[in-house]
Amino acid sequence: MARAKKYCEADLILLYDLKRHVGNNKSPLLIKWLDCKTELNAGEQYIFDFILKNAQEKIDGWHEEELKMKFISFVLHLGHLVDNPVYNTYFERTVESTVEEHYLKIKTDFMIAKGILDKPQNPYFHFQEWKKHRDPTGDPVAQLLEAFLIAQEINQNDNPIYGCTVTGKYWEFFIMSGKNYFISKSYDCTESDDLMKIIAVLRKFNHILETKLLKAGA
Repeated sequence: MARAKKYCEADLILLYDLKRHVGNNKSPLLIKWLDCKTELNAGEQYIFDFILKNAQEKIDGWHEEELKMKFISFVLHLGHLVDNPVYNTYFERTVESTVEEHYLKIKTDFMIAKGILDKPQNPYFHFQEWKKHRDPTGDPVAQLLEAFLIAQEINQNDNPIYGCTVTGKYWEFFIMSGKNYFISKSYDCTESDDLMKIIAVLRKFNHILETKLLKAGA
């Protein structure tokens, strides 16, 4: 049985000749994705205010599961990343594939994909969370890149793959198109304006998925 190696971000850049681009203005796709605003209804505003205050007071002390359950899960809900008849959301799922003769296998914290019941098929969005920024025992960016590469191999099309990482209170959004991947600036989820932007970007992805990616086929 093939055994997956553990890679850091630099390893994957060298192994697959990837090109790294940082900044909100580095890609037309990223610019379009991040060019968004949203509004909350009264119920959503109540949840927003509650989780913002909770994060401001407690996020530095939360371990990984507390961060997921007390904050991230609510943000995903406010961002409209929920199941619908066309695609499903999956948590803690392992994806694997052989990409250019190298076997990759990674567990994604959260994924949006076409699927049948509990079996994801065509991935569109991956989410990796890590408690501490650049924790020495793990690299969320490398994990996300592996998930992107596996998704490209599974999907077998030219559609971009979308995703984000959360390291503590900082959220960064990613797009991979071919061998290029683009990283947004960091958004601090304990800042009200940044948290609203995070929710808007997640909602915008939902729109991109339904109007572009699904229509393009997988």
